[in-house]
Amino acid sequence: MSNKSIDLGEQKDVEVYGARVHNLKNIDVSFPRNQLVVITGLSGSGKSSLAFDTIYAEGQRRYMETFSAYSRQFMGGMERPDVDKVSGLSPVIAIEQKTTSKNPRSTVGTITEIYDFMRLLYARVADAYSYNTGEKMERMSEDQILQNIFNKFDGLAVNILAPVVKGRKGHYRELFEQIRKQGYVKVRVDGEIKDIAAKMQVDRYKIHDIEVVIDRLIIDVKDKKRLLDSLQIAMKMGKGVIKISDKDNNVAHFSKFLMCPTTGISYDEPQPNSFSFNSPYGACERCDGLGYIFVVDKDSVIPNPKLSILNGGLAPLGEYRDIWMFQVLKALAKKYSFSLSTPIEKLSDEVINIILSGSPDLIKVEVEYNKWNVQNYNITFDGIIKMLEEQNEKRSESASDDMDEFRKLKTCPECHGARLKKESLHFKVDGKNIFELSSMDINNLHQWFEKVDERLSDRQNIIAKEILKEIKARIGFLTDVGLTYLTLDRTARTLSGGEAQRIRLATQIGSQLMNVMYILDEPSIGLHQRDNERLINALKNLRDLGNTVLVVEHDKDMILEADWVIDVGPGAGIHGGTVVAEGTAAQILKSNTLTADYLNGKRQIETPKVRRKGNGHKLSIVKATGHNLKEVSVDFPLGKFIAVTGVSGSGKSSLITETLYPILNHHFFRAKKTPLPYEKINGLKEIDKVIEIDQAPIGRTPRSNPSTYTGVFSDIRNLFVQLPEAKIRGYKPGRFSFNVKGGRCETCQGAGLKVIEMNFLPDVQVPCEECGGRRYNRETLEVRFRGKSISDVLDMSIEDACTFFENIPIIYRKIKTLKDVGLGYITLGQSSVTLSGGEAQRVKLATELSKKDTGKTFYILDEPTTGLHFEDINVLLGVLQELVDKGNTILVIEHNLDVVKVADWVIDLGEEGGAGGGRILFEGTPEGLIQNPISLTGKFLKKEMEWNPQNGKSEVGSPESKVKAPKKSKAEKK
Repeated sequence: MSNKSIDLGEQKDVEVYGARVHNLKNIDVSFPRNQLVVITGLSGSGKSSLAFDTIYAEGQRRYMETFSAYSRQFMGGMERPDVDKVSGLSPVIAIEQKTTSKNPRSTVGTITEIYDFMRLLYARVADAYSYNTGEKMERMSEDQILQNIFNKFDGLAVNILAPVVKGRKGHYRELFEQIRKQGYVKVRVDGEIKDIAAKMQVDRYKIHDIEVVIDRLIIDVKDKKRLLDSLQIAMKMGKGVIKISDKDNNVAHFSKFLMCPTTGISYDEPQPNSFSFNSPYGACERCDGLGYIFVVDKDSVIPNPKLSILNGGLAPLGEYRDIWMFQVLKALAKKYSFSLSTPIEKLSDEVINIILSGSPDLIKVEVEYNKWNVQNYNITFDGIIKMLEEQNEKRSESASDDMDEFRKLKTCPECHGARLKKESLHFKVDGKNIFELSSMDINNLHQWFEKVDERLSDRQNIIAKEILKEIKARIGFLTDVGLTYLTLDRTARTLSGGEAQRIRLATQIGSQLMNVMYILDEPSIGLHQRDNERLINALKNLRDLGNTVLVVEHDKDMILEADWVIDVGPGAGIHGGTVVAEGTAAQILKSNTLTADYLNGKRQIETPKVRRKGNGHKLSIVKATGHNLKEVSVDFPLGKFIAVTGVSGSGKSSLITETLYPILNHHFFRAKKTPLPYEKINGLKEIDKVIEIDQAPIGRTPRSNPSTYTGVFSDIRNLFVQLPEAKIRGYKPGRFSFNVKGGRCETCQGAGLKVIEMNFLPDVQVPCEECGGRRYNRETLEVRFRGKSISDVLDMSIEDACTFFENIPIIYRKIKTLKDVGLGYITLGQSSVTLSGGEAQRVKLATELSKKDTGKTFYILDEPTTGLHFEDINVLLGVLQELVDKGNTILVIEHNLDVVKVADWVIDLGEEGGAGGGRILFEGTPEGLIQNPISLTGKFLKKEMEWNPQNGKSEVGSPESKVKAPKKSKAEKK
């Protein structure tokens, strides 16, 4: 037997044998370590199953097994993926899209830790300024205080005062008694010196300033020892702060801490948590560090002014009932001579204001408990709005959801959205407070930090050297992954999946780890082609550090730049799950796979020869100014396929998702979300409905599935109820639901699976022994439609279900839409947790598209190509184009050039992201866009339209377009 030890570090490949997770068909695959490896293929073909559910899951499980069995029973085990063997595996880190925090306190700055270093910087080198006078705050030693007193008061009679109460209410009886017992005879109360008497007190309801008179003397060098002793006593009693007053009551303030030399206000010594909006030491007290507050919305309280108060005109109260608040309103009506039965719109503004905001007078409320017991109450009425605010404060966060319809968000009036206390905002480095830096986009912040050390003092530079080094490095990593348009104060929940993933990628690049396997899920989502090169370079840098980078991706540039490509297919779902090609990018191009056909031009998404003219109407927004939008006025021609493009952060989402959609949603459905500022909108009468299909995932519980999400399962259950056997037995729709008692199997409660707890091993799921995984009891399964039970229907693929239900229009229409968006291979009852990201989004899309359109519907889609292969995009575009052919308008926010080139109309924003964006660069056809010299999108689109070898010149001729030179707003001109 050889004594030679095995060096696992010599293994050059990662090898996976017998992978059977989800739809993987017992595949073997290997790829080189320390390389950039791309896994591609149709959506649902098994890419994520291989990368995340097999390789990452096995890496996680092995890490967990390094803990003891005792520890694992508390931490929970990791399920062993269904694979025979994985070798050559390094420690694994997954950077997914699903990890975005929804916490409103989480920001780009806190995620990247840049804000934490900035807090440290401000705590150590910032200069403090008075929030009253703007003067620089001073801190003095005892010797400096002594010298200043001699300079200001030499030869004058003064009082040395120790502040003990500053700007607080109370009678302070015990304080005065305590001071008297210490031997002091005088105090200065609210500017007036008084003798301390027994049982002395002040008005408890007024705000007071109280100082103890420590000594009264004439400032003279001869009495320097006495003066110094008195100062030390005053400093101790005043906790580092003293006051000196002369006979004319002129007061000078001195402090060992930061103090305004004029007004005497002092700040605590700054600490890092003084600049944290998540700490009570730094957070604004009004908004608790959120930057916004909830206020009651008057329009929601009175949604229909035509109703009277008795008929429910005040929405929070509803129609008249025998409750206290209506008794108060009766008394109010009697006092101010109005009727509760009068429509609210006919009441005077003064009366409406009293109802909403309260009355300054006492109101006499008469309550009749019975004819012998009538009680009178004299009360002050604070108004409906105050009542709602108090109710909201008393409720728990979970119980206040029903208040949402009566309230709206408003920027905090105290901190104006800065989240911090005013003291914290008056510490400055090079004239900037920490909020001003957080509000800069990464590009400008990078420039500021590059030069700030030139403007700091030598002492500040010595302290700040290491802090600045860390900040600059982290900002550099964000720049490398194309996030220059973000600001540090941007909340995490407003980030797209791709942005959140690239932030985590930047953090990992900064960690400088070696010999790690990074697995990423489509990091190019939401990224403009201009920034794609930066992302690819960032991934290559991660590889060059000595790591394996495994990317699930559809982007053409990423595939062509990869060291190794694994193509999974040939189809999706049950038609996929095998490796159809693997090798270098050059080898993949020579293969005969669907991916290769699109990469080498054998297949293509055709550019239309003629663009639609539309219906002649348009929707117009005038002077939108939200976020970085600079008085944007833009027309959306109706009856066309519109693409909104531009570099990341140029203002696309601000214009469409946060301005246009909330306007339309409020107009048609009375939605509450407030749009970003704009002047006006025209053309609303030309459309009759708006539908938004965003990237929010569908329900991800095991009970959720495509049939329940689309609503078709309700129609199927209603069909089964109409069957003769069901009618004889008296079955209702609930009988065929696996979520309620009655027809489901009660052993597994309709899940079809039983969970076996394994203590310190992961729980094991096994088919239910009672129903055999069919979810229903025997009686329910006996009801059959065309030989199929309700369980058999759930196990059908979408393709088979289309044939099975083709004669039942209400069911067929919904299922057919799922097939049309390319989901024919999934089953009706397939658990949502097994759907890929692209599949889940298309289920959502199919749900909306299955609803009857009116021919005047306005559809808004935010990056619908997320998670889609070239072929999937081709199928999706066919569905969307069909909708437009019916007269509807489709607007997509998109970076994918295959989508942009088939659009009838393109609106391009730029020129850059963040502060450098927010302008309309171009409105017109794609042919016009590629001729626009200032559009980065046009530059890349031109390459795309010329790249495809089968694409000749467009027959459109002279493009109909409006090229807009970026104009500066009035504010920028100033």
